[in-house]
Amino acid sequence: MLSNSAKELWELDRKHHLHPWQHFDSFGEEGALLIDRAEGCYIYGAEKGERYFDAVGGLWCTQIGQGRKEMADAIAEQVMKLAYSSPFTDMGNTPSAELAGKLAEMAPGDLNHMMFTLGGSESNDTAYRLIQFYHRSRGMETKRHIISRKGSYHGSTHICASIAGKAADRVPEFEYISDIVHHLSYPNFYRAPEGMSEAEFLDFLVQELEDKIIELGPDNVAAFFAEPIMGAGGVIVPPKGYHKRTHEVCQKHDVLYVHDEVVTAFGRLGHWFASEDEFGIVPDIITCAKGLTSGYLPLGATIYSDKIHEVISAPGKDRLFTNGYTYSAHPVCCAAALKNLEIMEREDILANVMDVGAYFEERLQTLAELPIVGQVRGKKMMMCVENVANKETRELLPDEVNIGKRIANECDEMGLMVRPIGHLNVMSPPLIMTRNDVDFVVETLGKGISKVTGDLVASGEWKG
Repeated sequence: MLSNSAKELWELDRKHHLHPWQHFDSFGEEGALLIDRAEGCYIYGAEKGERYFDAVGGLWCTQIGQGRKEMADAIAEQVMKLAYSSPFTDMGNTPSAELAGKLAEMAPGDLNHMMFTLGGSESNDTAYRLIQFYHRSRGMETKRHIISRKGSYHGSTHICASIAGKAADRVPEFEYISDIVHHLSYPNFYRAPEGMSEAEFLDFLVQELEDKIIELGPDNVAAFFAEPIMGAGGVIVPPKGYHKRTHEVCQKHDVLYVHDEVVTAFGRLGHWFASEDEFGIVPDIITCAKGLTSGYLPLGATIYSDKIHEVISAPGKDRLFTNGYTYSAHPVCCAAALKNLEIMEREDILANVMDVGAYFEERLQTLAELPIVGQVRGKKMMMCVENVANKETRELLPDEVNIGKRIANECDEMGLMVRPIGHLNVMSPPLIMTRNDVDFVVETLGKGISKVTGDLVASGEWKG
């Protein structure tokens, strides 16, 4: 039972809580939409109990839906049995040991080792430190440089924010590491140079990677970071064959390949991991989080290969891996992950993603006919609508129109939550979504886009 009214809580939050990615001007006026409870695919506001279908899936993470008593019971049981134990040096706990074995079975190839973290940022931060440790352990001290892509997102720690290449996130008030981090072209064919075919664009991207490695010197390049499908950067599906060919380039030049599967792992594309099953490669490192616990508790992992482990753990070297967190391998979080994976397996949720996800793709494509929709893209339950001023030239509406947010606001009024990212509306719903849910999402989003389009014409902000 809340001791304060919804209005009082809203004011406490507005005055005292600094939110991730908080925009100070608008937040000072509007505050936050406080969510009070959730059930399945729906979340409920604290003020009026208003209900929303959460097509955002929390933040790409509520795979099995919310409010599962089975999850609550597993978490409570573990709290009573062992709420915490230190993960440092030579201490461990039984749930983390079981989960490590489970993930080693699920992960592709020889990715049999892992460090547990509290989320995606820490997983990628750990990957970076592991990469540096590995190369120095093999006597390659000059292998320090990291290659990433424009438009990418890899987290918000200092190194992860530097590796990420999303321009909108690079605010002037922060500093970023630039001497050893390099960004290649945005692998978005929709925004490729005019007249370039997809095959030519793919050739350009692959050659650009190899040219950058050669320019820096293969003995100086440590790793290439890539999301299988870019998430916050706009749900960018790279040209077919991109990951296979860039992986080959990295193997050729002794550059580690990191697949950031923080979003794509644990069912979002219909696989436990997308790297091999969807894109045909076994990277050296996979980072993951989000769907590992379906958002019930914070947990991530940096999963890495036998090749790396054999080097860093070579006997007689007296090496100490000084990286980790107080809550690494937290027993309650690991118990939640084990129960989450058990539910996903028992209910065959991956099969639901394949079926309903394909229907979601098909139905969303009908929105491409709307006058301001430039492209509908994505795979399965990771989808995006890009809104434009001109479908032929792909010109964007001015930033001040705030098109993605205006569409999201209209959808809110109709009981649908979609995520606005600039001129985009992004969706990553719970993996238990049904075909009926798909129909509601697509029809409501279509109405929201049409309503905003009419408003733009009426106000003279867009002439069609």
